[in-house]
Amino acid sequence: MPLIQRVTRDGTVPEITRPDPAKVIFGDPVHTTWSLEETDGLYAGLWQSSPGKWRISYSEWEYFRIISGYSVLTSADGSVIQLHAGDSMIIRPGYEGTWEVVQTTLKDYVIRL
Repeated sequence: MPLIQRVTRDGTVPEITRPDPAKVIFGDPVHTTWSLEETDGLYAGLWQSSPGKWRISYSEWEYFRIISGYSVLTSADGSVIQLHAGDSMIIRPGYEGTWEVVQTTLKDYVIRL
């Protein structure tokens, strides 16, 4: 494996998933993930979701940057964060709430378990 890698979907076979149906509030969101790194509890790649809303609960640490689209994170305490292209966020373990994809959203991410 090279010691430096471009973050791109080119040449990477995506994994297609959906959130657990018990967590979906509305819509039929389809998640497409291009995993570029999976080593020692560190995961990095690109993730895309079609519109929908589902409950989230983080047990991991995640950094991400929105590349395109529009999503809304609503925490369990009701605070709302709108996510647009160019926005970067860190989510720490213990964060709970909902993720709503309003317009198909593409992000790059780094997750640490």
